Amino acid sequence: MSVFWLILAMLVWGLVHSLLASLRAKEWTRRQLGPAADRCYRLGYNLFALVSLLPIGWLLLVLPDRDLYALPAPWKYLMFAGQLAALVLLAVGVLQTGVGSFLGLSQLASGETPAPARLVVIGLYRYVRHPLYAAGLAYIWLSPSMTVDRLTFYACVTIYILLGALFEERKLRREFGAEYARYAAATPMLIPLPGRAKSDS
Repeated sequence: MSVFWLILAMLVWGLVHSLLASLRAKEWTRRQLGPAADRCYRLGYNLFALVSLLPIGWLLLVLPDRDLYALPAPWKYLMFAGQLAALVLLAVGVLQTGVGSFLGLSQLASGETPAPARLVVIGLYRYVRHPLYAAGLAYIWLSPSMTVDRLTFYACVTIYILLGALFEERKLRREFGAEYARYAAATPMLIPLPGRAKSDS
């Protein structure tokens, strides 16, 4: 039953999260709030996503669980090192995007309608189109121990991230057109491949 409740909770969370991330939801909010929607939407979206994850965290704590494996030394230390590297990449990706912009604080503080988005193709984005997703997936799957509930949660997160990346690709292609098509043709989505890094120029 634990697996059922976790899958159900993640399904509801993913559907609501995806709906709020859609252009249609943003356009509806803009019609209701006017230009202020552009300034506060990102922050509100991030806060809602974080708060709505808390019940799932509670389920992971209270539902019955069963151990699957726990890697011994030195393998667990190698996994910890991989997780640390993934966290560093996440931090670099957020810094490259801009912490204030990523969180939605810059848009709120500016008091102005945000400037049109620009396509970022430098730094980590030279190697993969979605470095934050890639680093996040690396972090969870490099866990040196695993339980049934965590495996269920990680599998749901992985499916959601992969689907989210595909929907984001569609949105970016609509937004940036041929520019994004050229970038996507030269740069892998999630796994860096030798010789496929896009030039900064």
